[in-house]
Amino acid sequence: MRKKGYELGGRNVFEDLGVPNADEHVIKAQLVFKIDTILKRRHLTQREAAALFGVRQPDISKMLRGAFRQFSVERLLRFLVKLDHDVDIVVRPHRAKTSAAAVHVS
Repeated sequence: MRKKGYELGGRNVFEDLGVPNADEHVIKAQLVFKIDTILKRRHLTQREAAALFGVRQPDISKMLRGAFRQFSVERLLRFLVKLDHDVDIVVRPHRAKTSAAAVHVS
């Protein structure tokens, strides 16, 4: 029987890869995914998005390709607001006994 040629990862790929601030990085990735989805749905170009967000087009390109360290979570949330989306932050007690408390983007 052959051994697996891969290793199963955890819930956060950035943590598995040893990326500093992995929890924050996964939140940013989820927010950028939402932004990208909205841009595609609206057929907005990177240039149009840059004008709307008040940034340069190359920064939008980098962000959408995964280089989003320069953007804070707060700034990404403001981009969503500029795309005419409400952002709700809900804080509640963690109840699951099988997992740790976490931040989720939906």
